[in-house]
Amino acid sequence: MENEKFLQESKNAIDDLIENNDKISEMINLLQEVRNNKNNVFVIGNGGSSSTASHFVCDLLKTSINNSQPRFRAQCLSDNTAVMTAWSNDVSYDDIFSEQLKNFVEKGDILIAISCSGNSTNVIKAVEESKRRGIKTIGLTGNAGKLEELSDLVIKVPSDNILLIEGVHSVLLHYITEILRG
Repeated sequence: MENEKFLQESKNAIDDLIENNDKISEMINLLQEVRNNKNNVFVIGNGGSSSTASHFVCDLLKTSINNSQPRFRAQCLSDNTAVMTAWSNDVSYDDIFSEQLKNFVEKGDILIAISCSGNSTNVIKAVEESKRRGIKTIGLTGNAGKLEELSDLVIKVPSDNILLIEGVHSVLLHYITEILRG
């Protein structure tokens, strides 16, 4: 049955994350460092990945609150529709994230870029802008793409199925939130 195949492939992808837990631990450590230093976390994505980015920022700002640690400072750069459409209309959709980063990013901040294909031009340009400014980048992606080459840390879901990748990214970020909450 096709549904069972999807669920089995999802389970296999999560098993792969468990086997590569060192990268997840590294991401958690980077987030803890940013939290403790009161730096910013910027999260980006398109479509379903935009929703995942927004949800993760919500979890960082609320769900991960721990009375023994500072609160996160986080922004999803796809949440301000007016800013996104202004850049898109007046310049290019390819610049909607990189131009926003120019307004906010400072040393010690991090960018989390979510792209199932790893090739979204606006995501790639934001990672390149972050690197020019000395900002660490974390890429969440699927099997392939330019994001893997450019990011300082990459966590890949071993699939080409966008629905599966988006679902596993959500599970991964909920797991990270649970750890950050303590």
